Amino acid sequence: MKFRMAERSLFAILLRSPWWISLALAGVIALIARLALPAEMFWFGAMGGFPFLVIAVMAARRQMKEPSAARVQQTLEAAGAMSWRDFSAALEDGWLKQGFTVNRRHGRDAEGADFAIHKAGVTTLVSGKRWKAASLSAAAGGVVVGCGALAFSGGVVSGMRRCELLMRTCRKF
Repeated sequence: MKFRMAERSLFAILLRSPWWISLALAGVIALIARLALPAEMFWFGAMGGFPFLVIAVMAARRQMKEPSAARVQQTLEAAGAMSWRDFSAALEDGWLKQGFTVNRRHGRDAEGADFAIHKAGVTTLVSGKRWKAASLSAAAGGVVVGCGALAFSGGVVSGMRRCELLMRTCRKF
């Protein structure tokens, strides 16, 4: 049985927040324990902040692996300056490095997708040819690659939980 943390729980929110917020909460709990409890009971009260210290370490490890905002902006600008041929080659190289099998799709068989990527028995269709467009419309499944805003046709968002967005303004649903 795989356990999942509730998305709106305090610890889930703290994991997505800057690491120093959890560290500050652990410090506040220790300070309150110091002020409110007798000296011999301080350590028992201060241990209430230990879960926040653990969350701070976990969040710091995650955030160290993420690129900085400047690096993301630099990558977006570099991608925006690329031609489709260069951009598609970069996408293909990235997926190959991650262990995917990549098939380019052309003509009538494309069904609106530019790539079909395969890994562990799962095939995902990828559309990215309009990555420079100001707005993109999303399909019901697959991967949409773009640098613009996402437009939903008719305002319907059903099925979007299966659509991963690789965009500057969107996160995975």
